[in-house]
Amino acid sequence: MSEYIFKLPDLAEGTTEAEIGEWNVKVGDQVAEDDVVCTMMTEKAAVEVSSPVSGKVTKVAGEPGDMVQVGTPLIVFETEDDSAEPDAGGPSGPTAEGKTEIGAEAPPTGEEPDVGGPSGPTEESERGIGAKAPPTAPPTASRKGKVITSPAIRRRAKEAGIDLTEVEGSGPRGRILREDFDHFVEQRSAGSPGPSPRRATGAKEVKIIGLRRVIAERMAKAKREIPHFAYVEEIDVSELEALRKHLNGKKSDPAERLTLLPFISLALIRALAEFPQCNTTHDAERNLLLRHNPVHLGVATQTPDGLKVPVVRHAEARDLDDLAAETRRVTEAARDKSAKPDELKGSTITITSLGKLGGIVSTPVINQPEVAIIGVNKAVQRPVIVDGQVTARLMMNLSSSFDHRFVDGYDAAAMIQRMKELLEHPATLFI
Repeated sequence: MSEYIFKLPDLAEGTTEAEIGEWNVKVGDQVAEDDVVCTMMTEKAAVEVSSPVSGKVTKVAGEPGDMVQVGTPLIVFETEDDSAEPDAGGPSGPTAEGKTEIGAEAPPTGEEPDVGGPSGPTEESERGIGAKAPPTAPPTASRKGKVITSPAIRRRAKEAGIDLTEVEGSGPRGRILREDFDHFVEQRSAGSPGPSPRRATGAKEVKIIGLRRVIAERMAKAKREIPHFAYVEEIDVSELEALRKHLNGKKSDPAERLTLLPFISLALIRALAEFPQCNTTHDAERNLLLRHNPVHLGVATQTPDGLKVPVVRHAEARDLDDLAAETRRVTEAARDKSAKPDELKGSTITITSLGKLGGIVSTPVINQPEVAIIGVNKAVQRPVIVDGQVTARLMMNLSSSFDHRFVDGYDAAAMIQRMKELLEHPATLFI
């Protein structure tokens, strides 16, 4: 038997760390070579990581949400091949004993082991590898000496007014793990008249991890750095809807039937030819604007994992049916997780639609580093005055946002007005 330490490989160019998204295995599981052991989240995509060997899982490097540095131990296997390299999978070398351990006992100097990133272990990684079961009851007397635990548990203890010297730790050298702290709180709560601080709120804790964390960071960054200019215009799409129904009547395959979205995309592409300053990305590092000739159209797509933006490449070179088909393909791939990393980046402008939930007005957040996003609201029948007469027309709002640093309000409004003209006279889309 031998120990095989698999270190996190470089998952993408420029990646120095990745977040644990989901474990497919647990300690004690037997895996075969090439089995998927976990999903790691980078800034660009979710990447499935396969086992390089067959063996038994003995240690893992944390929980979903924990960050792991490239080249540091990710998972440890017990293998039957004595010739297996113990430090495979990354550039880091072995320890003085010839092995790099996950969750190893702290060094004699009193420094804590560097597990879970340069800041030390997080609270969630405290269940670390090889942890013992939590104590059956809280200690009756305080311990002497230094308390070893994570900053997260120290913070929780301070908020709850708990003296950590009273908590018995089950980790290496008496380290207080998360289970130890939770168990102590529960036991103390059981012997007191009021509920524990953890249960008082009646709230369920949901970790912000994976794609949701990336979305949160990007949305906050976009709103923090970009002065958004919003513009909303009402569009009469009655003629466009009549054309859509006419074209769909000639299609035998229901899967090929057109929605309004490819028509709106086509109008956007036509308008961008006249307003190229909106088909632009901002290179903040070089302080440059990159004005693109091709239109790589991002399509904001809701998926079970959260919002993704798959890209329709060279949308300007596609006819209506091709544009519709490629939009369907990339959005379906985003939803079923079959999209390649390159299909989820590189857009030059984004279009977003909530479909039947589109509402009246929205304020879409710009997808950095782009400078514009077009939001599509729901098409509904409204009373409109036409030639002095009140009549029912199918009306729809476009709610768009522009980076006011680089797109003037006049140009933004003029581009949307051009889209309005094209959509209200749909024959002009094909001229």
